[in-house]
Amino acid sequence: MVATGAASSFFPVTASLPDSGGNKLGGGQANIGGLKSKPASSGGLQVKANAQAPPKINGTKVSTSVDNFKYEDLLPSSQSSRTFINQLPDWSMLLAAITTIFLAAEKQWMMLDWKPRRSDMLIDPFGIGKIVQDGLVFSENFSIRSYEIGADRTASIDTIMNHLQETALNHVKIVGLLGDGFGSTPEMCKKNLIWVVARMQVVVDRYPTWGDVVHVETWVSASGKNGMRRDWLLRDYNTGEVLTRASSVWVMMNKHTRKLSKIPEEVREEIGSFFVESAPILEEDDKKLTKLDDSTADYIRSGLSPRWSDLDVNQHVNNVKYIGWILESAPQAILESHELCGMTMDYRRECGKDSVLQSLTAVSDANVGNLAQSGHIECKHLLRLEDGAEIVRARTKWRPKPVNKFDFANQVPAGST
Repeated sequence: MVATGAASSFFPVTASLPDSGGNKLGGGQANIGGLKSKPASSGGLQVKANAQAPPKINGTKVSTSVDNFKYEDLLPSSQSSRTFINQLPDWSMLLAAITTIFLAAEKQWMMLDWKPRRSDMLIDPFGIGKIVQDGLVFSENFSIRSYEIGADRTASIDTIMNHLQETALNHVKIVGLLGDGFGSTPEMCKKNLIWVVARMQVVVDRYPTWGDVVHVETWVSASGKNGMRRDWLLRDYNTGEVLTRASSVWVMMNKHTRKLSKIPEEVREEIGSFFVESAPILEEDDKKLTKLDDSTADYIRSGLSPRWSDLDVNQHVNNVKYIGWILESAPQAILESHELCGMTMDYRRECGKDSVLQSLTAVSDANVGNLAQSGHIECKHLLRLEDGAEIVRARTKWRPKPVNKFDFANQVPAGST
């Protein structure tokens, strides 16, 4: 049955023979020139079933009308010259079948080995990154996710800082210097040393939004005798526009005693070949960060404590978390009308999982009046433990949000008040 169906798909159907008496053999209908041949009970055509052995007279074969029957006699004159070419399959149907099979195979291949086909899509936007510029600079791409944007419909400062930190760790990993610690080299692990950030400067020229792809470059340099400086440059992948610049200074700490340490010679030899001789990407902010207290702060937020998820593998609070705590005491009027464009932080000490903190903020005197209508605003911040011990001193700079940014008043649905 399968063979018969396949044959009928490729061989054309010819017209049935006229029903004439001369074409009826043995009483059965046989459309020999067409597709239909009524089978006899024996399974063959009646032409063959009714055929009899030729009679003989005195041993001599006698011809009958059936003996003189030829297949061509039953065909119309138009088909009497049927050749091999006439019996070939319908090539259009064969081509369609081949095309269908090819398209199905191509679809399966694309599902197994997918590659983006649009010029505005990256081949591998989520890879671990690569070393560039003679092995001294590490670059990596990040796609801004929907859960990484805030009320302004742009990436939050926490998102940007997390991307910078991730790039730094992947840089250490890809050059083969990642030990069993959080950014520690093998020699550092032997001596129970870890890196801790001492100072961070960030300037944000523009915040990316959902769906944007950012390209981050980072490199390291020496900072004094016992420090390391790490710089970052964050760009829009498609346009090359600079979005964020950041510079930081790191020092070593013994993870058991929690005391600062000099850089051992073994570690210096291990990391020295990766240092870049270059000036900081940001001019150092040498303006003194003054201490706040209850009398000089305009806003105070108490009762801040780290959750288990705020701790890193070295069992201290991730430095990005401090930024969120600093902004906890920033006035709501500034958060709604302005965006953070610059930040300088001095890290004084770490805090642990059982610490309880206070966040203090003071707004510059020139902007104390109508904050929402002010131009650029500068604030001073302090994070401290409840006993008064300083954790972080900081200064932030704010600029008015662009005109078409998120407007709280216009976004309240009618009838919801």
